[in-house]
Amino acid sequence: MRVYFVGSHATGKTTLCRYVSRRYGLPMISEMARAVLAEMETSLDMLRTDMDLVAEYQERVFARQVEVERMHQGRFVSDRAFDNLAYAAEHTTVAAEMLGDPAFAEYMRWVNAGVVFFLRPHPSLLREDGTRAGVSWDSVLRIDGMIKLMLEQYRVSYLPVESVSMQERVRAVEF
Repeated sequence: MRVYFVGSHATGKTTLCRYVSRRYGLPMISEMARAVLAEMETSLDMLRTDMDLVAEYQERVFARQVEVERMHQGRFVSDRAFDNLAYAAEHTTVAAEMLGDPAFAEYMRWVNAGVVFFLRPHPSLLREDGTRAGVSWDSVLRIDGMIKLMLEQYRVSYLPVESVSMQERVRAVEF
């Protein structure tokens, strides 16, 4: 079983992912952004000012996500999927290339065969996470909209999770 928690930053994906991993004994795939940032030996400040570098970063984050999922042979819970492509659209000029790649359409079919929870944003959940270029409500809403567009465009079945109550989120996941 593959379980995905998708959505913009600051929506509680990692918290729910950890819960599902422990509760159901599924290996957890954490977001790749921080690891790729460290491997590239760069900083957020450099990403904010170098378009080529941020494009390479987003491409590597997505490639790593796909690679790690395949290594788990279809049994995992992930606090990301294709989400970083929304960030690529927000901060680079390579999103069209990435989204137009036939491998992306194949990946979206792969995601659709899993269980997808789309965590919706709420202002009370905004927190700095040290990786994103800032945590503004406007940015969160833009990323949320792009993720929803990709879900709809690729006809990925998903369950929206809008409540900020952990109890209600857990009930939705367990259902």
